[in-house]
Amino acid sequence: MLLSVIIPARNEESAIEKCIEHIYDNQLPEDTELEVLVIDGLSTDQTISKVEQLQTKYLSLRIISNDAQTTPTAFNIGINNAKGEYIQIVGARQFLSQNYLSEALKSFQIDASIKCVGGGVENVYLNEKSKIIALAMDSPFGVGGGNFRIAKSSGYVDTVGTPMYPKSAFEEFGLFDEKLVRNQDDEYNYRITSQGYKIYQNKDAVIQYMVRASFGNLKKQYYQYGYWKVYVNKKVKSITTIRQLFPFALVSYTILGLLLSLFNSYIAIAFGATMLLYIGISLFFAFRKSKNPKEIAIITWTFWILHYSYGLGYLKGILDFFILSKGPTSQNTTLSR
Repeated sequence: MLLSVIIPARNEESAIEKCIEHIYDNQLPEDTELEVLVIDGLSTDQTISKVEQLQTKYLSLRIISNDAQTTPTAFNIGINNAKGEYIQIVGARQFLSQNYLSEALKSFQIDASIKCVGGGVENVYLNEKSKIIALAMDSPFGVGGGNFRIAKSSGYVDTVGTPMYPKSAFEEFGLFDEKLVRNQDDEYNYRITSQGYKIYQNKDAVIQYMVRASFGNLKKQYYQYGYWKVYVNKKVKSITTIRQLFPFALVSYTILGLLLSLFNSYIAIAFGATMLLYIGISLFFAFRKSKNPKEIAIITWTFWILHYSYGLGYLKGILDFFILSKGPTSQNTTLSR
């Protein structure tokens, strides 16, 4: 059996070698061979040269250009060029455990209705900022209960971050939507679950993920998550998860509360009390992640970045896609890095 691994990449010179080495270090079943396809979005750094050096070591490693430079296009290029019976998608800043591929393959044997498998997430810190961001994203208060990032045991989920699919799934459900700069995996996995099939997360398979080291990039990332989630909702004509509504509700409540507080002192008092409660809950969950006062303060701030960025993006998405019936804005088609 042949297993294909797709790596979408653009300017990933700091991580691409380690990513590829971890893939080839995987302990595969005896009857399984491996091919790795790096789908490069016209990198301007040393990404290509580093991959070319590894090609002398790994003969099944290929490079394919992605002129569109978007993630879903990279996925589709990889799928169309993959020869394997199963297809694994790996981000260039994700490092697979040695058992990841074998555990993912094994998981498909649990139930014939499983069409996608992913693993657990172990965060890698680039600096103190990335450590704080990782702690916030490891909290149910930060990213919402039920998120695959914080799941503590194996089981069925609504989506996963580093998915493996049988190639037959793409014949049944089609390819990724190339209009979706963000949330393309959420939308695709919703296609799977909405037709009665299952997505499984195997916690014995683990990826190390290089957490973003910039609050500015995190803000843009989560703004785009919220923005594109609305696009997905409009496309599938459904709210895909209830947790996506909480940041939007928080932002809406904050804006409305501030405006109404200008005209009524009772509303101002009630609004202030509610916001103090939100701050208190934020501090409580931050305290559960760290006992260092400085870290508690920064984790709390990170919670607010996650919530308000996502909520504002969601609000802008409602304005653009539903109220104004516009297409995506150009600023939200450029990915943060």
